Amino acid sequence: MTRHRSLIDDWLPIAELSVESRRERGASSALPPLYFLHVWWARRPLTTSRAAVLGSLLPAWSQDWPEPLRERFFNEDEYRKWFTHLLGIRGNPVEARRKLVNARQEGKRIPNPYDGPRAFTLAADTEEIHTVRQLLKHRWGTKTPTVLDPTSGGGSIPFEAIRFGLPTLANELNAVASFVLESSLTLPARFGPDLADDIVHWGRIWTERVRKRLSDFFPQPPNQLVRTYLYARTVTCPETGKPVPLSPNWWLRRGKNPVAARLIAEPGMTECRFEIVEGKQIDFDPSVGTVRRGTGRSPWTGATIPGDHIKTEAQAGRMGSQMYAVAVKTGRKLQFRVPDQANLEAVQMAEEQLARVEHEWLHTDTIPDENIPPATKTAEAIRYGMNRWQEMFSPRQLLVLGTAVEELRHLHQELSEQLQPAQAEAVATYVAAAFNKMISYNSIGSSWHAGRAVIVPRFARHDFSFKWTFSEMNFAVSRLGLEWAVDQIKNAYQGIAKLLDPSRQVLFPDRPERAADLVKVYNRDAADLPLEGNSVQAVVMDPPYYDNVQYAELSDFFYVWLKRTAGHLYPQFFSTELTEKATEAVMNPARFVEFDRKNAKALAKADYEAKMTRIFAEAHRVLTDDGVLNVMFNHKKTEAWDTLGQSLIEAGFRIESSWPVHTESEHSLHQARKAAAASTILLTCHKRAPNPKPAWWDDLKAQVRRTARHSAERFRKEGVDGVDLYISTFGPALSVISRHWPVFTSEVDLATGEPRRLRPEEALDLARREVADLRLRGMLLGRRVEFDPVTDWYLLAWDSFRAVEFPYDDARKLALALGVDLARDLRRLRLVTKKQSTVVLQDPVQRRRTGLADTEATEFERLIDAAHALMVTYREDGTAGAERFLERTRLGADTRFHSLMQALVNAVPRTRIKGRFARPEAEDLDGLGVGLAHVFGDLRFPEDPPSALRPTQGEFGFGP
Repeated sequence: MTRHRSLIDDWLPIAELSVESRRERGASSALPPLYFLHVWWARRPLTTSRAAVLGSLLPAWSQDWPEPLRERFFNEDEYRKWFTHLLGIRGNPVEARRKLVNARQEGKRIPNPYDGPRAFTLAADTEEIHTVRQLLKHRWGTKTPTVLDPTSGGGSIPFEAIRFGLPTLANELNAVASFVLESSLTLPARFGPDLADDIVHWGRIWTERVRKRLSDFFPQPPNQLVRTYLYARTVTCPETGKPVPLSPNWWLRRGKNPVAARLIAEPGMTECRFEIVEGKQIDFDPSVGTVRRGTGRSPWTGATIPGDHIKTEAQAGRMGSQMYAVAVKTGRKLQFRVPDQANLEAVQMAEEQLARVEHEWLHTDTIPDENIPPATKTAEAIRYGMNRWQEMFSPRQLLVLGTAVEELRHLHQELSEQLQPAQAEAVATYVAAAFNKMISYNSIGSSWHAGRAVIVPRFARHDFSFKWTFSEMNFAVSRLGLEWAVDQIKNAYQGIAKLLDPSRQVLFPDRPERAADLVKVYNRDAADLPLEGNSVQAVVMDPPYYDNVQYAELSDFFYVWLKRTAGHLYPQFFSTELTEKATEAVMNPARFVEFDRKNAKALAKADYEAKMTRIFAEAHRVLTDDGVLNVMFNHKKTEAWDTLGQSLIEAGFRIESSWPVHTESEHSLHQARKAAAASTILLTCHKRAPNPKPAWWDDLKAQVRRTARHSAERFRKEGVDGVDLYISTFGPALSVISRHWPVFTSEVDLATGEPRRLRPEEALDLARREVADLRLRGMLLGRRVEFDPVTDWYLLAWDSFRAVEFPYDDARKLALALGVDLARDLRRLRLVTKKQSTVVLQDPVQRRRTGLADTEATEFERLIDAAHALMVTYREDGTAGAERFLERTRLGADTRFHSLMQALVNAVPRTRIKGRFARPEAEDLDGLGVGLAHVFGDLRFPEDPPSALRPTQGEFGFGP
């Protein structure tokens, strides 16, 4: 199969993309507007998405280009500069980022060092679009090749495709995502910025009507603006029968002007009361609450309330809530007070009103009555008594939502009478989006952030984690509640339309609304698309990441309401009771527990692999023979990469290249607390030519090693450093086996009696080892020595990071590169401890125990354990004790152990502070080298240890 090469096959400005992706996601308030329109749980940065789309479609530079193109791009370097500029990248963002990092480390503030705005904000001009189309015409024979994203999610990829006038097909199985795609792609492209005025006008009509109906349930005192009500969930005390407010802490505001709620429980009371204390008046520890790790404490008796009692009460419907504070605005100040009688009576009135209307609302399908299905993410909600989706809301919150739905339905009728049909549907879409914005911030899963004094939305994390306390908005005053939600949606729409509008004006100067014709949104299984074969030039996709996010389970929270607020607008999306789950391609053991609890995980993995293979096979079917598949993948588990690689290869693809781009925000809760992967890997694939005969793994091993080595050396020259260097070789290594597939091993498959097929992870293991060998040889002064994987990880961790503490994600990626599991192996072996979003290397003394750094042992499973045991012995018993240890263990004559000592000398930083080594390990090594020169006389002690592939300090490496 003869084909042209795409730009992304050979090159991508990954260092610049990494910086710009972090700029794009560096502050939550400055995210692209797509993020603010509606919740979606995994969005790729726009800049990286643009690079993936254009890099896949534009040709690699060639001397054989037609004369006009050769005149425009007289060499490859000029072409690459132009492409980087086309991405919106200005100046040298890598150097700018380095200046910022250095300034922060020194505690200095410097002027903005970047040479331009964030890349995603810049659109291509007329000349750039013209040049792009010339290149596309040369590469594909058409100026407008088609882009397909079969798993579009939040829409970053199709959004960037339509900004360049490319016919774009955006597909999603999930109905909520399909709604998001219509509202973030099709409608802004059709109506442009002017629709924002209609959204505000009709949104305000809606909110005013709802506010009038709810005013009695939200009393407003004079000279104050009530913003937020704070509640604690309650259960009865097992001994007294009195309600116990459950909260992990009683902070209302932390920081310079701290405020806390003091809980008071005196014998004569029937329920707890609270008082607000500020500043120096706080004479107790507000961090100590009444519940910790699911176990409560009764303020009435001081006795423990078992977690099982709490769950039993919740499941029996006896878990309640108690308002304990009210946040109010007085002038510009946010203050807190305890709820007054009017507040408590209003809550009671709302509960009574809900009881009066609930039956009718259920009959008219105004509020959701669907059951919450037991699953991976919903299990905790069900454990705490939430069995129906309406139970995700307090009674007063549910009264607000039902009222808002009723008024929205009345509004729909007026819209259809006063606006053109398409415009009426568009406005109704965004009012429904405002409704969903509000429920995200107004449920019993919406908690209070005392550090920032703001409401935390339901999905600050990708789960339904139970919240002991929750927040409630005030819906009876302007600028809050629904009006705030409408303004949020209006601002998001304006931002999206503003990003799209320059392209609309350039591409369709006479009729900008024609930009909407560029995109078609489907709501289908990605393995069964209504497209003709060989009809798409590029498939660019960000598929579900194995078990990272359970999209369908989470989406039901919004689906049950969208079905009632926008179902008539998009009946093709909302025809089922809940979101589609059976065909969703995620690794979800909960779906198999009922059939085989013991093997549920294995079945889920096989299910994910089978579904991804079918999705990739469908991409293979619709792609032209010369087409490009670009897959963005982000995961911390080796098995996820193995599964993805297997699916791609079985679907008929050859994996051509692999590009690591740092895309994740360090401030995300999913990143910081879950230690999810920080880098997205862009895998570029092409259709594989038929292989007339199978290949054998033994014959390909040398080629995989050479490819990995060559790729590592090339990527290093292009600025890829540290652990990303390992991951960047995955694509080239997989390319070797995918080009020769099927590949068989010399082992026999016991099930079939035939030679066993190779798994991709075996090729990845070989590539990892080859890159590790390059770095290890640098530490061993050019020699080649075989250690064990754990010892290699320890050496390469010091060599890569030059620090005792470094990001968990980088530690995990290095472990992945060596075939080691960070949690299972390294933490169990006490090589590291986890510290929030980082890991800390343990001192040898901290590892002193049987089976690890055991000073009494004579044999060691891992070589690093022997070295650490020697260091501990030296510290405690000096040179003489160390010499006896070496004699007893016979390590003094072991050439591998000598090599390890040399590698440690070169890996552990020899930084000195006031004449002493900063690291005790360096002190040990230096003392052993001097005191036992007759044993270690061949050790060399350089000031700066050499390394074949040492990362530079700064942006992509961590200095000592």
